[in-house]
Amino acid sequence: MKAAHAIQVLGGALLLAQPTLGGAAAVESMRVWSGPDSTRVVFELTAPVEHRVFTLSDPERLVIDLPATTVDAPLSLPEPKGLVAAVRSGDRPSGELRVVLELTKAAKAKTFLLAPNEQYGHRLVVDLLQPETAPVVFRAAPTPEHGRDVVIAIDAGHGGEDPGASGRHGTREKDVVLAIARRLAQELDAQPGMRSVLVRSGDYFVPHRKRMEIAHNAQADFFMSIHADSYHDSSATGATVYVLSEKGASDEASLRLAQRENASDLIGGVSLADTDQVLARVLLDLSQNAALSASTAVGQRLIRRLSSVTAMRRVQVQQAPFLVLKSPDVPSVLVETAYISNPREETALRSAQYQATFAKALRAGIVDYFAANPPQGSYFAAGTREPPQPTVHEVERGETLSEIAERYRVSTTSLRRSNSLKTDSVRVGQVLTIPQG
Repeated sequence: MKAAHAIQVLGGALLLAQPTLGGAAAVESMRVWSGPDSTRVVFELTAPVEHRVFTLSDPERLVIDLPATTVDAPLSLPEPKGLVAAVRSGDRPSGELRVVLELTKAAKAKTFLLAPNEQYGHRLVVDLLQPETAPVVFRAAPTPEHGRDVVIAIDAGHGGEDPGASGRHGTREKDVVLAIARRLAQELDAQPGMRSVLVRSGDYFVPHRKRMEIAHNAQADFFMSIHADSYHDSSATGATVYVLSEKGASDEASLRLAQRENASDLIGGVSLADTDQVLARVLLDLSQNAALSASTAVGQRLIRRLSSVTAMRRVQVQQAPFLVLKSPDVPSVLVETAYISNPREETALRSAQYQATFAKALRAGIVDYFAANPPQGSYFAAGTREPPQPTVHEVERGETLSEIAERYRVSTTSLRRSNSLKTDSVRVGQVLTIPQG
């Protein structure tokens, strides 16, 4: 067995014990999340704890000593996950609790304590990263004769340690938005001239800054973050499209939503020890105005398409200070698909049919924008794509022609003309073609 060695963190600083914390603590539970480039181990605690960390080699292990800490039952892992092959724990004669993570390979580690929040109590987070792991760089393929693909980064909100909002029947936001994101990726990959990049492809946590970094590495032309809204009034309903606002939110509900989403890093667990907040702010503010204009234009086209498949909370693009939208050079929107706090909409979010229909509408809105605003050298700029399918609306019980015209922001006269209607009468189940503009 090789000698134990301290883990290097943050460019060579030794990982030492945390400042002295008073009182005994207990480990209540342990969770392990695995992403494509790291593995996270989270210990639920009754109180903050000191901890010492070191590694052992042949085989590779990470040892965590927790003074004055107990655990009701020995910790274990049902099956290997990510970089963690197994977990074992036991009491030492000195009164410490020792936890050993058996690793599949050598790993760098970062540990930090998190204070209680609305979802969790005290937590000790251990992030494991392969030493040779480098940021994934998506290299653009050579431009074919018909033009390059337009790249769309799709961000399924929350994930892993951060479940997001929950519905009355136990539906978790992180699950349904990932399902919609995957369906949207399939739609875009089947669309000539487009290619998707999933920010997260599984159930793991990605910090806000990392989500933007993935989009930049992929040289994305557009970034979409998908969420499901929640409100204390279970009757709240409808989808909403947001863009970034530096000054304020469109309304109180938008501000409250942004504050909740921005707190995801605190819920999911992010170490800010290596962050220069002032520098980060300056860099993120560069060239934001140009991206905001394009973001609003995309958002309005998305609303037009979504209006044909679901109710909208607002028929105009809303603004709120979302951190995840602060990509300085990539047009970005955040889509709230429905209110998961509304039992009827919660049921819809769980439906594969609703997920597919919503994803198709998102794809159509994105295609509409890039058809009208083709990036230089792209397939769309070459003019070889098929025209987008027209927007259609199936008349439901109680709807009138004037209400449908108002919903899509077209005149009743143009709606009659597009559908060869001699009067304003419509029938349930009738499919209407919505005129452009």
